[in-house]
Amino acid sequence: MSSRLSLAALLLLSAAPVLAEEAAPQDEQHGSSDPEIIVSAPYARDRKLVATAVTVLQGDALQLQLRSTIGETLARQPGVSSTFFGPNASRPILRGLDAERVRVLTDGIGSFDVSNTSVDHAVAANPLLADRIEILRGPAALLFGSGAIGGVVNMRDLRIPREVPEGGPHVDVSAGVASAARERNIAAAVNVPLGAGFVAHVDGSFFESDNYRTGGFVFSDNLRREGAEAGGDVAEAAQLRGRVDNTAGRTWDVGGGLGWIGQDGANLGFAVSHLENRYGIPNGAPGGGGEEDISLDMRQIRVDVRGAVPLTGAFKEIRVRGGGANYRHDELEDTGEIGTSFFNKSWEARLELVQANKDGWQGATGVQYFSRNFRAAGAEAYIPPNETRQLGLFTLQEFDLGAVRLEGGARYEHANVKSAQVGRERTFNSVSFSVGGSVDLGSGFRLALSGARTERAPSAEELFANGAHAATRAVEIGNPDFSTERQLGAEAVLRGRGDGWRFELSAFVNHFDNYIFLDPTGLEEDELPVFQYNQANANFWGVEVEAGVKVAQQGATRIDVTGLLDYTRATILSGGGALPRIPPLRMIGGIEATGGVVGGRVEIEHVTAQDRIAGFETRTAAFSLVNASLSWKPFGAEAPTTLMVQANNIFDVEARRHSSFLKDVAPLFGRDIRVSLRVAF
Repeated sequence: MSSRLSLAALLLLSAAPVLAEEAAPQDEQHGSSDPEIIVSAPYARDRKLVATAVTVLQGDALQLQLRSTIGETLARQPGVSSTFFGPNASRPILRGLDAERVRVLTDGIGSFDVSNTSVDHAVAANPLLADRIEILRGPAALLFGSGAIGGVVNMRDLRIPREVPEGGPHVDVSAGVASAARERNIAAAVNVPLGAGFVAHVDGSFFESDNYRTGGFVFSDNLRREGAEAGGDVAEAAQLRGRVDNTAGRTWDVGGGLGWIGQDGANLGFAVSHLENRYGIPNGAPGGGGEEDISLDMRQIRVDVRGAVPLTGAFKEIRVRGGGANYRHDELEDTGEIGTSFFNKSWEARLELVQANKDGWQGATGVQYFSRNFRAAGAEAYIPPNETRQLGLFTLQEFDLGAVRLEGGARYEHANVKSAQVGRERTFNSVSFSVGGSVDLGSGFRLALSGARTERAPSAEELFANGAHAATRAVEIGNPDFSTERQLGAEAVLRGRGDGWRFELSAFVNHFDNYIFLDPTGLEEDELPVFQYNQANANFWGVEVEAGVKVAQQGATRIDVTGLLDYTRATILSGGGALPRIPPLRMIGGIEATGGVVGGRVEIEHVTAQDRIAGFETRTAAFSLVNASLSWKPFGAEAPTTLMVQANNIFDVEARRHSSFLKDVAPLFGRDIRVSLRVAF
């Protein structure tokens, strides 16, 4: 432990406060492009003044991190990990919390998929078409659902136009190739002004990859030892290196929309999109272990609407956002036959009344309704047909008192979850609230404190799951008698910035009553491991640090030394043991050049071993990755066109993510050379 602390201290000292990001120029086609302005709220909020940690990813920073899934795109942000069920199914984990506790949104409403039901189900949100991604915690998260105890990930796209392009059509294009999975992708979006405030939009994307190549062995030490004991072909298969079988993927997405933007701020628009995604699931044993390769074939048709009407007097505007989708995915056996199909019809609508700023007091109040009809059909339909209905009332209020700012949020939610097949219906009433404030300490520092008391109703999967699931190769069992999950938490954030530096330290603690988690039992049923949803009291605490300093300036180019550290610890109170799949201590330190025509970055990412494990979990070894990137803006530093070359995991090391169910059979990518181009005009 002392060596970890020494390494952490060395990193922070060498990377101490980081350069403040300069606000990017306003882009009328993309709305606010300032990384310090949060747009995932009814009104724009200054990131520096929010009482909790917030992450904004856009522009060149988004291009650098962009991957085919939202989980892998965000996996290197502070406090964020991912489920990594292979390269094509990866959902964000925030501070050790996942699934129902993290809402993944597209422009403010849900992704309308079944990614919350199981880690093998991909999120129906396409990062290739993202204009901006924000990660929210604290009072603002209550706007989007009581289940967002971990936080909210909001991916903003351009499908419903926000601005009238000046000077004719506006085009965004991105394309890329990568070596580890022989990946190729392209995405394009076009906004065309039609006159009288109307704007037409069309977009499309295509992604394809082969089986990915990993560094080192495919299978973990434990599986290699078991293979050696088995002998024969199994022993040989356990020594596999190189590519991970059955991990290829192919995705395409197309959408169109029409928007009207009035002169006084009024706007109305809609969009229709179609997504198809087919990908393989890594096999769970050396040589396949007699198991079939499983692939998932996903389809979704989605409709979105958004509008706003300006008001006068005490209220600034009324906003409406809604959408719905028809979703299906089939789990395919290696013969091509459908084993199990999952169907989901969902829609969500929210209305927000935004207050005018009056003597530093502003806020928003609204109502949200969510409906979901889910069913599965086939040999391994482990979740029975069910319906979920949620009605929420929420408010967010903010008070500017000068050196001190206060904010608070509250939400009441009524949820009904029922399954006619099981013959059970549950109703839950949840009340959640959060308060926070920040104070200017002088010398560029600001201290923010916040507290939250939240409640979450159990999901249908946690209540009713009961059976074998082919894709995860496990038996999952719920409990229809679960009670409401309750959380009491606090967070402190110290932000500092000045001439060429920035520093941010976040520390949090969360206590859960009736925390629901999927726990390995050590039992087997039909030769499959059994996982049981359990409920127990639990504690989470952790820290996140971002820091760095400008060390040189050459014309417009800045040279910065940067650092990041995050750590989460989670404990089940009844037995004092660790919760499963909690990410270990991670540190990233680098040196980068930004602001000029040519830029670049070299960094080292070190993830410590996870020795603090739950029952029937296995230890995950430490690893260190060296990454580098080089960018070029051929039309000038302020132009939106960027050509980027990256080399990730340069030394081709074997790395496994502890938060992944498949960490023993699906390591992270080996050496990966990526070339990407992003153009806007």
